[in-house]
Amino acid sequence: MKLSEIQKMIKDFENSNLTELELTFEDTTIKLSKQQTLSQPSPVVTPSAPVYNQPQQDLNTNLSSENTIVSPLVGTFYAASSPKSKPYVEVGSKVKKGDVLCLIEAMKIMNEITAPKDGTIVKTHVMNGQVVGIDDALFDLE
Repeated sequence: MKLSEIQKMIKDFENSNLTELELTFEDTTIKLSKQQTLSQPSPVVTPSAPVYNQPQQDLNTNLSSENTIVSPLVGTFYAASSPKSKPYVEVGSKVKKGDVLCLIEAMKIMNEITAPKDGTIVKTHVMNGQVVGIDDALFDLE
């Protein structure tokens, strides 16, 4: 097998939905794998105004009405990194500033939402897979 054929196969694999691929040619075996993302379908979001890439620090959560953590962007809320994983936090979870609380998927990009300060999660306002908007309440933190 030629190097150009292998490179094309790798490129095709990267653009596919496959997470693992193993091929054997005569005495050579090629194994490819990539990290699996959430398997839940993504909503189609049609912005009414131009969307510009924001620096990561702009995606940190804000505190609204004292201790309510709000969404910094529009997207789909995910409580865990995958459907089979345990949620990042639940009611009663103690968190430190910078701990990941959830993910919000926007335009096929997973954005980690982190705790803006130390505290305890006392309420969750959204359910897994729910679409959230800017400034929608996510958690209450004490």
